[in-house]
Amino acid sequence: MSRLDFTSHRLCVEAPLAGGETIGLTREQTNYLVNVLRLGNGAPVLAFNGRDGEWRAALAPAGKKTAALRIEEQTREQDFLPDLDLLFAPLKHARLDYMAQKAVEMGARRLRPVLTRRTQASRVNLERMRANVVEAAQQCGILSLAEVLDEEKLDSALADWPADRLLVFCDEAAETADPVAALRAAGSGFEKFAVLIGPEGGFDQSERDALAGMKSTARLSLGPRVLRADTAAVAALALVEAALGDWRG
Repeated sequence: MSRLDFTSHRLCVEAPLAGGETIGLTREQTNYLVNVLRLGNGAPVLAFNGRDGEWRAALAPAGKKTAALRIEEQTREQDFLPDLDLLFAPLKHARLDYMAQKAVEMGARRLRPVLTRRTQASRVNLERMRANVVEAAQQCGILSLAEVLDEEKLDSALADWPADRLLVFCDEAAETADPVAALRAAGSGFEKFAVLIGPEGGFDQSERDALAGMKSTARLSLGPRVLRADTAAVAALALVEAALGDWRG
């Protein structure tokens, strides 16, 4: 069997996974598999939970509103994401959905909304963000589920910042240079990383000063063009993964 099977439907479940077990599905999951996808008894499904790897399972409908999965054999062992956080100022719904999904695809381990002085969207729907994490993992063959943390003020996050985690501070005002080379130089000696994306209006001066005063911070330019916050998150995560993360092999 190939490493990734994109012909079978994948489903994220909460229950532990082991061969020979039968696990019940929620009403929403049953509706999706039985009524939306119209899968019948014995239809193959790939199940994962973010802890036990990926397993081949067979659908066992018990009616229009209830169904179960018969777990058969493991197809992939559990993997682990790089120790990479994404800190971001909340955006409006559609763009926040996009950012969360792409961060999962790029390999972020934690999604951390932070409130800056110029943040426009002041509240984050954490359950919606977690649903986006699951959806992206299901669609892209990802086994590990990114953790969604409660929102916090940027000042609080910086005040408690651990010295062993490099914070990549994306700043449109930084001098344009080779970002990969800059990251490799700044990341020497670090094994834990974070990317910080500010609000649409940018950081205010006090936030810039606080970031500049931290020893474990790398100020990074994302090129000669100004990017929207959701685009900047994808670009920055790609650079960090290429220079410091698991894209290096």
